[in-house]
Amino acid sequence: MIEQHYNLIRGLHIVAVIAWMAGLLYLPRLFAYHTRAAAGSEMDETFKVMEVKLLRIIINPAMFLVLILGGMLVWVDLSRLGPHFWLAPWFVTKIVGVILLFAWHGYLARTRRAFAESRNQRSERFWRMTNELPFLVAIVIVIAATTKFGLHA
Repeated sequence: MIEQHYNLIRGLHIVAVIAWMAGLLYLPRLFAYHTRAAAGSEMDETFKVMEVKLLRIIINPAMFLVLILGGMLVWVDLSRLGPHFWLAPWFVTKIVGVILLFAWHGYLARTRRAFAESRNQRSERFWRMTNELPFLVAIVIVIAATTKFGLHA
C-alpha cells in the first residue's frame, strides 16, 4: 500500500520539511527582535504571541509530519534496499542531520518558554549568528539524500 503512494508520500514529506525549516529559520529571527523589547511591554507581549503560534501551529505539526512521512519512506526503502540501508554513509549522515534539527527544535521550544517567562539569557547577536544553523544542516541532509555520496544504495 505505502509502496504504491511512495511519490505522494515523498512529496508531502518535502512540503513538511519546507514548513518545518521555515519555522526553524524564522523563530530565532523573532527571538533576535524580541531581545530588544522591554519586559512587559506591548511589543514583548506581541512577540510572545507570535512565537507560541509559530511553534504550535507551524513548527510542531510540520515536525510531526516530517517524522511520520519520513518514517514511511524509510519503511519502503528498507523493504526495497534491505537492512544494509541503515548503514549507508549517506543515510547515517542524513539521520545525524535530522537528530541535530530535532535537538535545535527542542532548544528553540525551551527558549520560547524562557522568553514567555521573561527569562531570556541570549543576546540579539547570538540569535542572529545561529539563525542559519538549520539551513546549513539542511544543505548537508539534502546533498546526502540526493547524491547518496555517489553510491547506488
